[in-house]
Amino acid sequence: MPLTMVDATVANFDQVFEKFRSETTKNQTKLLLFLADKDPSTSLSWCPDCVRAEPVIYKKLGASSCDVVLLRAYVGDRPTWRNPNHPWRVDARFKLRGVPTLILWEDESVKGLLQDHEAHIEAKIDALIAGK
Repeated sequence: MPLTMVDATVANFDQVFEKFRSETTKNQTKLLLFLADKDPSTSLSWCPDCVRAEPVIYKKLGASSCDVVLLRAYVGDRPTWRNPNHPWRVDARFKLRGVPTLILWEDESVKGLLQDHEAHIEAKIDALIAGK
């Protein structure tokens, strides 16, 4: 099935998230992936867990039998993310503690999530997509 990806930053997240919520259909699997920004000098994420997890997540979602919509939300550079008042750390919907974080979004709430230390584990990604 198709994998549709949409990107957002802290600056445009509310607008992109509203579109993500309103334009996806009931039969689509909606996932949010919170990631560290890429370092402009290397084109790689400054977060080693993101570098490890991203290819595994994309492979699993691309091979899924579900119609998946993935909103990739970039948290910013390391100093921005480290701020305890980062908007997504204090947002009651997400309460992020680390990146990457992969969230299953259903019925206007978090139905499951994989945090930094487990976001690269294929079996856990499969279980999350299946809603288990």
